[in-house]
Amino acid sequence: MELLKLEKINDLIIELRDQRVLIDSDVAELYSVETKEINQAVSNNPEKFPNGYVFELTKEEKIEVVKNIDHLGKIKFSPYLPKDFIEKGLYDSNHS
Repeated sequence: MELLKLEKINDLIIELRDQRVLIDSDVAELYSVETKEINQAVSNNPEKFPNGYVFELTKEEKIEVVKNIDHLGKIKFSPYLPKDFIEKGLYDSNHS
């Protein structure tokens, strides 16, 4: 298993709604799984993702992040609105 490097994670964090977040596709990349697996985990295990730890982008937010953040061009043509995971939720082991 490859260890995640903090620098790589920091490069993927974006500011949105006054929160530091990672987009679902970036979380999937970090864990070497498909984005749909991350989103299925959220749907199947809501108790592990308390209210406020995950939210879905609006259409306008998606357009804005694709326009302003180079590595998120990969989501431009996706028909789905990405989910965002707040940084605290990813690191906080007390909620699981």
